[in-house]
Amino acid sequence: MAQEVLLTKEGYEKLNQELNTLKTVGRDEIAEKIKVALSFGDLSENSEYDEAKNEQGKMEHRINEIEETLKHAKIIDDSDISTDVVSVGLTVTIKDLEFDEVLTYKILGDEKESDPDAGIISAHSPIGAGLIGHHKGEKVDIEVPAGIISFEILDIEKK
Repeated sequence: MAQEVLLTKEGYEKLNQELNTLKTVGRDEIAEKIKVALSFGDLSENSEYDEAKNEQGKMEHRINEIEETLKHAKIIDDSDISTDVVSVGLTVTIKDLEFDEVLTYKILGDEKESDPDAGIISAHSPIGAGLIGHHKGEKVDIEVPAGIISFEILDIEKK
């Protein structure tokens, strides 16, 4: 059985919208590219056809990936989330104890929603997973590819 995927309502809707776009507009655009490429003739030396088929394969893979995620999605209701501990759907402010740097991240359930530069991390990332279940004021050591980073949790809130 596949693992349950925790998503915010916004994340679920965003994935659903992407899926609908890929299934309609995306498939139509790829079909048109393939049709145009086929009109060029000989497929053995038709780079436009190869490119369109590769693009089609990537898009179909993404469609399958989204469908699988949505099939196993559990939508997190903001009213059910407590700010007592770090969990999916919450925003956490942490302090990197080595560099004395304060960082704020919203923790989401899906890796595809992650954008650390925009302050969004996945609960499956090393930092996200390391923070889950901890309380405000706690110091947490988290193993990341570069080594171990020590953080202090300054705040946990709904945003």
